[in-house]
Amino acid sequence: MAILIFIAILVGLIIIHELGHFGVAKFFKIRVDEFGVFFPPRLFAKRFGETEYSFNALPLGGFVRIFGENPTEGSSDPRSFAKKSRWAQAAVVLAGVVANAALAWLLVSAGYMAGLPTSVEHQGIGTVTNARPMIVGVIPESPAALAGLVAGDVVQVLQTGTTLFDLRLLSIDRQAEAVRAFIGAHGEESIVFTVLRSGEEKTFLAKPAEGLIEGRKAVGVQLDDVGVLRLPPHLALVQGAILAKNIFVQTATGLGGFFAQLVTGKANFAQVSGPIGIVTMGGLAVQEGFTAVLVLAASISMALALFNLVPIPGLDGGRLLIIMIEGVLRRPVSPKLVLYTTLAGMALLLTLMVVVSYHDIVRLVG
Repeated sequence: MAILIFIAILVGLIIIHELGHFGVAKFFKIRVDEFGVFFPPRLFAKRFGETEYSFNALPLGGFVRIFGENPTEGSSDPRSFAKKSRWAQAAVVLAGVVANAALAWLLVSAGYMAGLPTSVEHQGIGTVTNARPMIVGVIPESPAALAGLVAGDVVQVLQTGTTLFDLRLLSIDRQAEAVRAFIGAHGEESIVFTVLRSGEEKTFLAKPAEGLIEGRKAVGVQLDDVGVLRLPPHLALVQGAILAKNIFVQTATGLGGFFAQLVTGKANFAQVSGPIGIVTMGGLAVQEGFTAVLVLAASISMALALFNLVPIPGLDGGRLLIIMIEGVLRRPVSPKLVLYTTLAGMALLLTLMVVVSYHDIVRLVG
């Protein structure tokens, strides 16, 4: 059920993206022939007015079929995409990107209104309350990872053969530092971690090992004191804009790094999540609760916005590049060239999707 809920959320993100194109096209009085969720083959469709709304079988995105966007049609019709100014065309192409970015901002803002998990090191608006020591990262192949500890686990009790350390009884503010000190002081012993995960207590056994942190043994967890930041709507919108900007920068950096590695043949597909991986993470987020879903959905929405800006034919960024080239040349690019580059771009995207999905499956079965 959790996975089905998140698939519905993904469909919603796609619809928002396409609604951006749809709404701005309508604003410029451009005819929209079809609004499609997912890609054909078609499952069913319904026409309202001049636009046909379809739901299709391949869950790889969505589309809006705008009259005249194909350079072989509608070149003389005043309601054609091709007859509009380059600025209007660019606005229609960018509208989906803007819609996803704006949605990311609104989602994290809603998170702050509901109460968003936030580090006590928070430097923005508001005060973090009810902080608890949380695992915010786990080093792959470390004792903690092998034991089953994951990011988001709240540490409650640490225990060795001779010592019991119950953090629920502590009144100090910085409990994460106390956890680090305990692990450092018991480097030669196996440690039982009692953590809170999705409202349930779970126990894991990990023994500190060398080579993870210079100078001492460690289990391989990153810890922080994380509490709840709840804000009124007007402040949540401001703080949400700050977090959305941070998500934008982090996503753009990661995406840029991936494509740079792809060009040089050094891309690590095991570190990238495709549709299967995203749905799996989404199912887990649904189990974590409302705010976890909001943050993940916002991150995916921002990733959709930025990915669509990549100048690959078949994506919004590729179409925008063609518009810019036409603006410089002051004449349309050859329709055949547009068609062939779009087909090549779609083939590249499909190949990337297959490769990334393969690694998603390997991670799941591994």
